[in-house]
Amino acid sequence: MFKAELIERAAKFRSAADDPTRTLESCPALVLNADYTPLSYYPLSLWPWQTAIKAVFLERVDIVASYDRAVHSQSLDMKVPSVIALRQYVKTSEFPAFTRFNLFLRDKFSCQYCGSQQHLTYDHVIPRRQGGKTTWENIATACAPCNMKKGGRTPKQAGMHLVRPIRPTSWQLQQHGKAFPPNYLHETWRDWLYWDIELEE
Repeated sequence: MFKAELIERAAKFRSAADDPTRTLESCPALVLNADYTPLSYYPLSLWPWQTAIKAVFLERVDIVASYDRAVHSQSLDMKVPSVIALRQYVKTSEFPAFTRFNLFLRDKFSCQYCGSQQHLTYDHVIPRRQGGKTTWENIATACAPCNMKKGGRTPKQAGMHLVRPIRPTSWQLQQHGKAFPPNYLHETWRDWLYWDIELEE
């Protein structure tokens, strides 16, 4: 699933008016760091309702907002948290894992040769048979036609333009991730998320 489809699926916040009838499985908690920023944007930092409630009782988080949906026991009635904040700040890793998805996210789900968002794969800039490594700096997102056209040559040998790939920081990937919101956004999360697309009311 690529950019256009992600944005199309994510363009609406789910209304809190549906909370009383919402299944508990549809009540994840948005997890904020102690500085009230999401632990991650992509994937969005979400915990199942059970984990969120357990963290509340262990005094590891503060409840910032709740669903209107409640859980009950013999000694407790509690609204399900929709936004929680960690009490202790978690330092994130400076560099993200080198994965296929993170590579596509770094390259904004676009072929780095022609800009296409269709039939994406990845390309060794310096081909392996010429000593190219499988590293951030030598892998670029490419559509299948450009990958075939380039073949076992360097971009220069193939007459194709490419900006040199970089090893992204986690912050850079987070910034790119804001352009690709997930398909679940509850309206109580609105103040804590700053997506780069206009979302419908």
